[in-house]
Formats: sequence, C-alpha cells, structure tokens
Amino acid sequence: MHTVIDKLTWRYATKKFDATKTVSDEKLERIIEAIRLTPTSSGLQPFELLVISNPAIRAKIQAVAWNQAQITEASHLLVFAAWDDITKDRVDMMFDLTNEVRGFKNEGWENYRRQLLDIVAARGTEGNYQAAARQAYIGLGVALTAAAFEEVDATPMEGFDPEAVDEILDLKSKNLRSVIILPIGYRASEGDWLVNLKKVRRSRSNFVTEIK
Repeated sequence: MHTVIDKLTWRYATKKFDATKTVSDEKLERIIEAIRLTPTSSGLQPFELLVISNPAIRAKIQAVAWNQAQITEASHLLVFAAWDDITKDRVDMMFDLTNEVRGFKNEGWENYRRQLLDIVAARGTEGNYQAAARQAYIGLGVALTAAAFEEVDATPMEGFDPEAVDEILDLKSKNLRSVIILPIGYRASEGDWLVNLKKVRRSRSNFVTEIK
C-alpha cells in the first residue's frame, strides 16, 4: 500500500500529456467526490467545479491561457469557479441544507448563522469573492492529492485570463468567477522535459519552524 508521501513524491506538474489516454469514469468520479468532500470555512462550499471534456471549449480556453498544450492534450479539464459573492441567500442555502440533512435545528448553529451573515455583509462583494477563491484552492489541493492516489497526472494552472474563461463558460450568469484550472490525464511517454528531473523542495529545516 502506498502512503500519501509516496504519491505526492510521484506526482509533478505534467508538461506533456498523452492525448490518446483517457481517465476512466471511475477514477474521474473518485477525484470529483474527493473535491466535493473538501473542507471549507463554515461548511459553505463557496466554489463549484466544472469538468470539461468538450474539445472545442477546451481549445477556446487554451487560446486565452498562453496556449498551454496541456489544456487540450489532457483527458479532462477541471475548472474551479468561486462564488462571486457570499450573499445572504447562499449562506442561508447551506445552513438550511445542514438543518435538513441533520434533521434538527441547533440554537448555537443558528446563532452562528446570524454572526456569519454580519461578517460577510461587512466584508463586501470583492472581499467575499477573495474569501471564496481561497476555499477553492483547498479544493485544488484535495484534487491534486486524490489524482495522485488514482495515479492520474495533473497540472494546476493560474496562467489564464479569468475574465475570458468566465465568458467562454458563461460563469457570470451563474454568479461564479474562475479561479484556477486543472488539466488531468496521463503523462506522455516522451517529450516532457520535467518528468525525469528531481523534485525540488526546501529542506524541512528551512521550511518548518517548531514552536514548543
């Protein structure tokens, strides 16, 4: 059995995917489910996931993403899109869902709802979007780890025009904004300059500070 360290050592930001290989539905669904289960602040899940296999749409995104080949060569493209605002309706939706799933209302939980509504109202639209975007990055981390466990390659990308991607995917109509994109698939057998290079990370002593 492989450990999480083994899998994270194995993975890398794949530079060339094998366009002939497709991630199976079973592996894809497990990666998606892992993302769905991502922990988020106050349990709001303030981002959504778009899973894109359509070649024409991916070609449009590639054109506004520095023409990075992984976007079209990979099996699928995942787009993490954050709420454009954390509105009262959205907060209430998630708190009401919690009450429905758990089958009861909790006074402390309802007090926290009111407190959170005050916080997001004071923070404003852009502040709320930035908060939601940070939660999407938690989802990205889970996605990378889940993909590694499935031995599926993945390359996180910030190098794209978010407004253009939002237009291509009609995200504005859904009150969403694209945050980061993630091609997933399988590394090509040749042509990837990074595949055989050593993983470079700072040493533990230069990265971790222990305060006892």
